[in-house]
Amino acid sequence: MTQPQIPADVKPWPALWAIVVGFFMILVDTTIVAVANPTILQDLKTDVTSVLWVTSAYLLAYAVPLLITGRLGDRFGPKNLYLAGLAVFTLASLWCGVSGTIGMLILARVVQGLGAALMTPQTMAIITRIFPPDRRGAAMGLWGSTAGVATLVGPVLGGLLVPLGWEWIFLVNLPVGIVGFVLALRLVPKLPTSSHSFDILGVVLSAAGMFLVVFGIQELNSDGIPGAALWTMIAVGVAVLVAFVVWQRINRREPLLPLGLFRDRNFALGTAAITVVGFFIVCMTLPLIFYFQLVRGLTPLQSAFMLVPMAVVSTPIAPFVGRALDTRNPRTFAVIGTGLFAVALFLYAALLSPDIWLGWLLVPAVIMGVASGFMWAPISNTATRNLPPQKAGAGAGVFNAVRQVGSVLGSASIAALISSRLTAELPTAPGGAGSGASEFSTGQLPGFLQAPFTTAMAQSMLLPAFVSLLAVAVVVFFAKPVRREGWANPTGAGRVIDAVAPSTTPR
Repeated sequence: MTQPQIPADVKPWPALWAIVVGFFMILVDTTIVAVANPTILQDLKTDVTSVLWVTSAYLLAYAVPLLITGRLGDRFGPKNLYLAGLAVFTLASLWCGVSGTIGMLILARVVQGLGAALMTPQTMAIITRIFPPDRRGAAMGLWGSTAGVATLVGPVLGGLLVPLGWEWIFLVNLPVGIVGFVLALRLVPKLPTSSHSFDILGVVLSAAGMFLVVFGIQELNSDGIPGAALWTMIAVGVAVLVAFVVWQRINRREPLLPLGLFRDRNFALGTAAITVVGFFIVCMTLPLIFYFQLVRGLTPLQSAFMLVPMAVVSTPIAPFVGRALDTRNPRTFAVIGTGLFAVALFLYAALLSPDIWLGWLLVPAVIMGVASGFMWAPISNTATRNLPPQKAGAGAGVFNAVRQVGSVLGSASIAALISSRLTAELPTAPGGAGSGASEFSTGQLPGFLQAPFTTAMAQSMLLPAFVSLLAVAVVVFFAKPVRREGWANPTGAGRVIDAVAPSTTPR
């Protein structure tokens, strides 16, 4: 089949750099709130569960629409959807910054997540459609390193901005959003569109199922809803998600989740891997930030600097790995990256203690930086390498949707686990251990509470550590790309060699 052509004067790299600006911004906002949680909790006079919803609401609103926003990009043009999403995200950031109550802030974060959902699939779809496969590794290297660095930079940037007021972690998006909008308007090409029908029932089922599961998990240790009701809610949510998958299977028109994409072995494995990565990346930050601020008495800025090595070390490694993907087996890099991440997370869990020299805690941060540089680009490149241009939006939507599903489940799970471990480890306080923990979240803990609180955080770190082992187990089975003819050069200058991974035969 002849692939859609784009104008010969398209400049892929300027277009990619333009969309990277907005992509970086929306991913920073998945983790930037972590370092500001104690300050938001104090200023808005709320509790731990509510303040954790500031992150979870964003991730949930980000994850649920991704399947359909990828299709919308195919239908109305990825550039148009990207610009619309960037405008929504930027205006919602202003709303976040002026929110005076926790409820208003959570609502604004939902709108912000919807804007991010409009943008994200378009970035990967644009890369897939303007870069030939033999040059896509470097492009995906930049995309993947942006994803990795942004999630690590979030807490650092938050630490720099929180002393000015927690509002600035959102208001800083305004100038970035304006610059990103102008760059994308001028540099990103308009690409051919294709018509799609939209699976309304699929949208309803996926949204309802995700909400029930995430809400139930995050509220498990709250006092407001009985545990039996929450477990029922989770079970119903899982059943609704199963019904969603069944509907996608029997839908004879155009399903929201094109299950045929998963016939490609590397796409299936890549989406599984990025789901797990999204889970443990979000999981790991919260226990560390609480430990640094509440046990060691670090300021938000100081606690953020404890994570700086992650971003600094990964930045020069990621481009090297991206370029190497065009000629080397991405499986090797992915195994190294996920394996080192597991080592770093277990090391954190082992080292956390009330009086350890803080310099030792920089060691796992450095290891994590190396891991991040090796991990993101190989997974994203492997998953998307075989996507034909006419399915780029759908594939990108699925890939990014499952990453955000992993993130939102990770956020809800770590919130529930932290609450559970605090209840188990802290001495009973008036109103219950949980309420006592919430009260202590506004400053350094008294000495007699520091050891049990540290134990609870170290135990919580084991969740992302063990989950990271699943990522290693998945990427080991990536199939080695082989070369064959079959991709039409988007500039119309003939054909290039396509590198694809066989869907059945292990390599």
